[in-house]
Amino acid sequence: MKQFEGIKFIAFDLDGTLLDSVPDLAEAADKAMQALGRDRVTVEQVTTWIGNGADILIGRALSQSLELDPELDPALHQEARALFDRFYDEGGHKKSHLYTGVKETLAAFHNANIPMAIVTNKPAQFVPHLLEQHGISEYFVDVIGGDTFPLKKPDPFALHWLMEKHQLAASEMLMIGDSRNDILAAKAATCHVVGLTYGYNYGQPISASNPDVVLDHFSQLLDVVKLAC
Repeated sequence: MKQFEGIKFIAFDLDGTLLDSVPDLAEAADKAMQALGRDRVTVEQVTTWIGNGADILIGRALSQSLELDPELDPALHQEARALFDRFYDEGGHKKSHLYTGVKETLAAFHNANIPMAIVTNKPAQFVPHLLEQHGISEYFVDVIGGDTFPLKKPDPFALHWLMEKHQLAASEMLMIGDSRNDILAAKAATCHVVGLTYGYNYGQPISASNPDVVLDHFSQLLDVVKLAC
């Protein structure tokens, strides 16, 4: 298995990487659709629809498809997104949980003095509470949501911003994610990238996006990132 040396910073996706959040996202999306008298959505559908931010998720729910309906009414889309945000917030994210090994692995990187960041397409307003709720907020020096900057993954803007802020060469940064958007963003930023097989990637294997390393379990990151003694 390939091992990365000289890594000074790690950026993590959130949904599907650290956190299994589909049950809460699906519940909020389904309630929004019901409130609008639209077709209901299932956990299975939402699993293949997330990764591009809440606007796209709700557009897909309204379209009942991975491809957005080009004739979708913008006003309806906006109303549905507002309902989704309300239901997602009211639900308290009680059905979401960390994947096995996440907290222990983050703690190991933290103890090795490797700074870490969240780079997610989830709306920024929801992220700090989720990190605190699951006891991992202390591990991250930066938290970047899907609306923190004008551009979100697969654009590399957030990764470039982190490299500039922390004075990093691309070879010193590692991106960890479960979606092709994570892989594409990392490749565009020319940094290293690990793809995880267990998350949400539109029903496609993460290996198809050609990350540097593919892992089945989060804790395997400790095998591929060489920590300074």
